[in-house]
Amino acid sequence: MNVFTKICVKATLASLAAALSAPVIVSAQPADPQATDITAGQQRAQTCAACHGQTGISPASAFPHLAGQQASYLAKQIRDIRDGERVVVQMTGMVDDFSDQDAWNVAAYYAAQEANLGHANAEDEALLARGEEIYRAGVRSRGVPACSACHTPTGGGIGSAVYPAIAGQYPAYTMTALHAFASGERTNDPSGSMHDIATRLSEEDMQAVANYLFGLH
Repeated sequence: MNVFTKICVKATLASLAAALSAPVIVSAQPADPQATDITAGQQRAQTCAACHGQTGISPASAFPHLAGQQASYLAKQIRDIRDGERVVVQMTGMVDDFSDQDAWNVAAYYAAQEANLGHANAEDEALLARGEEIYRAGVRSRGVPACSACHTPTGGGIGSAVYPAIAGQYPAYTMTALHAFASGERTNDPSGSMHDIATRLSEEDMQAVANYLFGLH
């Protein structure tokens, strides 16, 4: 089995495991998901607005858009940052007093907002085509599976597997995330495959994918 096949199998098995282990995933959610309070989440999210915007559309490329994000993914990120599982210097102390319910309420609020619609740089046709190729088909020669396998063809992510929505993100933020996974600075992805994938992407590949994702919807 070659490297490409191993990574594809790993990602597929992770998705399958997530689907088959629904009780485990649900146990990480509020006891009653219907009790998630979007209004309370909106109020709690006021501290997030300066960097992420009032409705989750970030005014600055250094910070990710949160609008339309999968609630399961965003709640996990809040908890991971709070618990030190993921280090984000800009968020130091911002969610230290968040309870698990706060995390889910805020996540539910942002998930209910309209996602950002960006515009890829279409003037560089080669860059755009390369980004689409990688997203849709991967880079077989270097063992990179298609991004769409986990993040869906429209970039909306898979909530049950805690795979994030990535469409419409600023290219600068996408590049930051890929660099963090590649360097090992970030290790909190559910399947643990992002490090392997990111290390096999060249800088040009990352730029191409980041540009393509900005206009994907």
